Amino acid sequence: MYLEKLRLDGKIALVTGGGQSIGLATVEALAEAGATVIIADRDEAVAKAGQASLKAKGYDVEVVVMDVTDSARVNQVADDVVAKHGKIDILVNNAGIARSMTPAETVTDEHWLNVIDVNLNGTFWCCRAFGNYMLKAKSGSIVNIGSMSGFIVNKPQEQAFYNASKAGVHHLTKSLAAEWGARGVRVNAVAPTYINTPLAVSVLEDDPKMADAWLGGTPMGRMGETDEIASVVHFLASDAASLMTGSIVSADGGYTCW
Repeated sequence: MYLEKLRLDGKIALVTGGGQSIGLATVEALAEAGATVIIADRDEAVAKAGQASLKAKGYDVEVVVMDVTDSARVNQVADDVVAKHGKIDILVNNAGIARSMTPAETVTDEHWLNVIDVNLNGTFWCCRAFGNYMLKAKSGSIVNIGSMSGFIVNKPQEQAFYNASKAGVHHLTKSLAAEWGARGVRVNAVAPTYINTPLAVSVLEDDPKMADAWLGGTPMGRMGETDEIASVVHFLASDAASLMTGSIVSADGGYTCW
């Protein structure tokens, strides 16, 4: 009974920014659970490389080119997915950017608007487009990728724009959950810690003080792995989390405890 709730057989899922890192791990997790999964990424080469890597593992996933900041394109992809598959069951809003290490007083309009556009506006455009179909079906699960930065102010890097965008994602998640809960659509979010990716590792290698702050501030004393976040997304997307909506699940190695 309980393991069966984690199965996603017959489900149609789309993951934004699904070509690499947390997104690709999430695509694999959902595919392993039986879902038909679509990688939506603005970079076709990255998306197809991710698709090929999963093909080598025995998973056939689809690819669509989509920039989450282009609301018209997002609407078109939602229409196309439902036209092809008849429905959309799971949406994972993973696409995001950071552009950290910039003090607030030097942030340009372009910088601020770019981060907000991708992280917050893009998440909403996708929730709106795919959520409309879920609402019509009275069924669906949306999982947004927030951040522990939506709860706390990271140090020592300056990133007011990023923190604000992820706090917005968290409150958007709760707002949509409240609006759509009685209509069959669940909306939750995951708030990850620093994740072991080539970019994050390069930051630590370049600045030992950053490693002291990041790892020293984490009770578990390590960064997270992409599969650890994907596992939480899989749970929230599945019927195992059927009573959960509006939840922001911290997967931060304890970072926000201190």
